[in-house]
Amino acid sequence: MKFLKKLLKWLVILIGILIIALYATDTDYLIKAVRTIYLKGHTTAYLDDYKYFDNQIVENGAHELWPNHKNYNSVSETEALKKVNTQYETVAYVIIKNDSIWFEKYYDGFNENSKSNSFSVAKSYVSAMLGKAIMEGYIESLDQPVCDFLPEFCDGLAGKMTVGDLSSMASGTNWDERYYSPFSVTTRAYFDDDLKEVLLGLKVIEEPGQKFKYKSGDTQLLAMVIEKATGKKLYDYLEESLWKPLGSKNETLWQIDSKEGDMVKAYCCIASNAKDFARLGKLYKDHGKWNGKQVLDSAFIAKSVRPRFPESPQYGYGWWLYDRNGKQFFMMRGHLGQLVMVNRKDNLIIVRLGHNRMKQSYIGEEREDLFAYIDEAYKMLEND
Repeated sequence: MKFLKKLLKWLVILIGILIIALYATDTDYLIKAVRTIYLKGHTTAYLDDYKYFDNQIVENGAHELWPNHKNYNSVSETEALKKVNTQYETVAYVIIKNDSIWFEKYYDGFNENSKSNSFSVAKSYVSAMLGKAIMEGYIESLDQPVCDFLPEFCDGLAGKMTVGDLSSMASGTNWDERYYSPFSVTTRAYFDDDLKEVLLGLKVIEEPGQKFKYKSGDTQLLAMVIEKATGKKLYDYLEESLWKPLGSKNETLWQIDSKEGDMVKAYCCIASNAKDFARLGKLYKDHGKWNGKQVLDSAFIAKSVRPRFPESPQYGYGWWLYDRNGKQFFMMRGHLGQLVMVNRKDNLIIVRLGHNRMKQSYIGEEREDLFAYIDEAYKMLEND
């Protein structure tokens, strides 16, 4: 009994020393990481983690239901699709043909209204809000300097950085995109209570606007620009500019750093469902029009879904670009295989949400799971 008391005493002391050390080294954000992620058996962010963070509600308005296709769910999953959905723990798989739900299936207790973390799918929404801010005159163009909104980025190379550089991932900052390292700035941004302070600590170390390099910090800086330009919180601007106008069925949640900081994690973390996520894909498919109204400028959308840099054909402005067997897709993509895949020519949208994906050797790599989500959808459509 005495041994156990001594052991407990030393454990308490060690934990106390560890906590003091975390605060002393400015890594106390790891306390939240342990509480919300690691102690729950995960090594990285996961679909339901939004429940353990502060969120702001983005209200829905007069919603529009997706109509069911005349051949709704008339064809079953192919065996190959069933295998990949099981292996990578898909929770939602939806095929939308000619703006109608052609196929939908949900797994692991999820349904059509279940919320799950979008991860980097949110980046496409932030880019769309940039387009809206330009359309409404809050921002002059993609070429306007970030310095006009964030004076911390006015000196040296930083003064050359534009809002378009942020949207196209060409900032030249020293952001370190590592998800599994507890000490990377990406991890810190996910758990820190003062996201603004983290972002304003970035340095521009390369000439902006010269090349694509995927950095979540670019989207977070872009969010700060949009808030400064519009004078509105980003979650409110999402609500008024996109979520309500696109007839979203459900309210959504957007994670914030803390109640005190009240800054959205703009590079990730909109919690919603497959069919509401698909609405932004439809808006871009239809050149910015929704029910006959021009919600986003068609020229901005055309630029967004084309590569900015010829040597990086996989990315435009907030959207991934992909050619699969001669079929051109633009995509919203997230950390664990969250996908909204749009083929304008075939009037087709495919949405996949899930717990996992095939391991990538670099961010944005195209792997067999992505191939299956597309190829098997076309096989199913052939059998209609």
